[in-house]
Amino acid sequence: MSTSRPTEEKLQKVLAAVGLASRRVVEGYILDERITVNGEIAHIGQRVNRDKDELSFDGVPLRVNPELVYYLLHKPKGVISTANDPQGRKTVTDLVPAAPRVYPVGRLDKDTEGLLLITNDGDLTYRLTHPSQGVEKEYLVELSQKVSRGNLRRLREGIELEDGITSPAKVSQIQDGIIKIVIHEGRNR
Repeated sequence: MSTSRPTEEKLQKVLAAVGLASRRVVEGYILDERITVNGEIAHIGQRVNRDKDELSFDGVPLRVNPELVYYLLHKPKGVISTANDPQGRKTVTDLVPAAPRVYPVGRLDKDTEGLLLITNDGDLTYRLTHPSQGVEKEYLVELSQKVSRGNLRRLREGIELEDGITSPAKVSQIQDGIIKIVIHEGRNR
């Protein structure tokens, strides 16, 4: 007896199984024409192939391939944002199940803590990290003192590093010693 899933399944069953909403709520989304299959408005009872069909909710693509996994991890200080460290230090992948093999999307420095996405979805990783995609990353930075207006302006204009000038950042001082910085490029430190 085969334990593999059927080639095609009812759309509302697939979307409920991947956590979009209950089957009844998904049926409401379908009736409201919020779900598309391969760019076409979906209908109740429609059958889809998880491996081939492209499903979207309100224009946002949905991942329904069960082989793809996504972890939202709060990376603690002292952990390396990599899948493997030749020096034997603890990595973010040590903090999630060993199978399937996953990789961090982007990076946070060793002494930085924060939210990090870890996945085996290469397409999503590319869309979130490749400079051509222009995805912004937001950080709250705690400093030992208030940042001067001049230094905030320098960050907004771009700073000279060894490998060139950084792209301008969106920077605001939340309170003394805490700034919010939004960047779209990945640069070391």
